[in-house]
Amino acid sequence: MDGGLRERNRRAALREINTAAMRLFLDQGFTQTTTEQIARAAGMSQRSLFRFVQTKEDLVLGDLLDTGHTVLAALQARPVFESPWEAMQNALHVIAETPSYNPEDGLKLTQMMLTTPSLRARAVEKRMDWLDLLVPELDRRMGGASPLQARAIVACALTCLDLAAEIWVARNGAGDPREVLDEVIGAVRSSLLSPDE
Repeated sequence: MDGGLRERNRRAALREINTAAMRLFLDQGFTQTTTEQIARAAGMSQRSLFRFVQTKEDLVLGDLLDTGHTVLAALQARPVFESPWEAMQNALHVIAETPSYNPEDGLKLTQMMLTTPSLRARAVEKRMDWLDLLVPELDRRMGGASPLQARAIVACALTCLDLAAEIWVARNGAGDPREVLDEVIGAVRSSLLSPDE
């Protein structure tokens, strides 16, 4: 079997595993779902399951790096006249533009990610990779003179993304997540422009 076919087969199997795992997570909760249940639902042994993923958390967060690449592509496509903050804000909108789940399941998944300490910690760890992806592009847009400023803006925008998720969950999924993100980033930006009191 050639490498391309092997990789396609591996991705197809991983999609099946992820689908089975997410259904269990959404029905039972992350902590209550065992890897044995996931393996059984995917039609394989636990040992085979761990050939595809290292941890149960990776079944929820495995595509987070791919999402980072999607945000990078969106940032690269932003008009040059946008400020660094506007470009980051609008690039992050891409996350909500193609939802993977219906609104009810999306809310459950977001709640699960925010309330499960191991998931939240793993998400932060994986999200740190986004800095390495996004900072060079934002710095390039800013003329390459201020990598520290670019890093600060990206890190702050990602923190705003996390806070927007918390607010959206607290509102029980009401409203457009992009508008919640805009609200949070707007609050940060207005505080930066306000004179010290």
